[in-house]
Amino acid sequence: MKLIAALALTLFAALPSFAAPISVLFVGNSYTFGRVNPVMSYNAANVFDLTAPSNGGNFANTSGTNAFEPHPWGGVAGIFKQFTVEANLNYEVSLSTRNAASLRGQFLNSNAANWDLRGNIASKAWDKVVLQEQSDEPLTKRPGLASNPDYFQNYADKIEDFIHNGAGQTYRESDFFVGGTLAIRNAACVAATGASNATCTLQRTIPANAKANAAAEIYLYQTWARPNLVTGAFTSTTDPVTGAVTRTNTPATTFFNNLEAMTEELRLAFIAAAAQAAADGTGGFKGIIPVGQAFMSAVQGGAATRDFYAPNALTDGLIDLWFDDGTHASKYGSYLSALTIFGSLTGLDPQSLGFNEIAARDLGISGTDAYTLQQIAAVQLGFQKVPEPSSILLLALALAMLYFTGKLQTKRV
Repeated sequence: MKLIAALALTLFAALPSFAAPISVLFVGNSYTFGRVNPVMSYNAANVFDLTAPSNGGNFANTSGTNAFEPHPWGGVAGIFKQFTVEANLNYEVSLSTRNAASLRGQFLNSNAANWDLRGNIASKAWDKVVLQEQSDEPLTKRPGLASNPDYFQNYADKIEDFIHNGAGQTYRESDFFVGGTLAIRNAACVAATGASNATCTLQRTIPANAKANAAAEIYLYQTWARPNLVTGAFTSTTDPVTGAVTRTNTPATTFFNNLEAMTEELRLAFIAAAAQAAADGTGGFKGIIPVGQAFMSAVQGGAATRDFYAPNALTDGLIDLWFDDGTHASKYGSYLSALTIFGSLTGLDPQSLGFNEIAARDLGISGTDAYTLQQIAAVQLGFQKVPEPSSILLLALALAMLYFTGKLQTKRV
């Protein structure tokens, strides 16, 4: 009997583990759901699009959304999901996204259609959450730019608190600012955010999150510099039905001299947001996913086109990271985003996906470009760069030739 019991334990230990999947929620906007195909609908069947009308809730009202962005969405989350399958990881991936959504809009449900985006965040005790802010919200406030760094930092912190401890919240946005009286705090709020007195002093009540998870790993998704905000940009128009972008000859109003300046400003803003969230004892962020810095590394390393508006931008033989509008990512940019997120969330080297990676093939990205982007993401995350498969093969052949040449020389001696 003891022998049988021992054998049974041995067999049981050899069986594969059927642990619950790791749940991941992507919170963001079109930078996360991909904006256009082939990325937007990629792998949607294997991702839970929590704002698709078929998933219930009050998401059937599509006012304010774009006709060229039909659900369900897969996007960067869908690419990430495919990576986890190839890495033999059991991840359950969901996304709660809406075009142009900010973290403030996500938390306050302030979009025109009254989508319950905060309800999506509270719908599960998530293992991992990725927060993507509206692309220019973290930047220093400037006239003509939709930036609001105080909203970014404070609402990133509030969502982090909501996920980690779930306590109900009652506050005014004037409470974000220092001052001995409400009037002083309110004046500071108006000056910093550009909001009205009524908005700053409005008392907001947020219900408790019954599915909070103190152990959740929450990440900030640092987005990329936008060519349409950099010197040399031109305005463009977007067809409201097809989404096709037409560039004009009219110079755009710009705010940065180069991509590096915008990337650095974003980097510092995300560091400040993470520091604020870490200061209140609620767990803070697990990390900042440096997608924007990976974009910059691709440009500086000569792999990707720097001047989006150059006459030869589409024929220079380099990778084009941006979509036609100069703000959203192209399929290559979305792929690089997903690679950087994959390495950050799993701890695995993106280069391990390899030259024949399936999502790249599905998206129409060559094996060479896929591996180049894997290398860029890997180096950005601190992994050692590995030669491309073709280089490894050539090296192996060269070593083999040296070996056999040495053998022949030995025989001649």
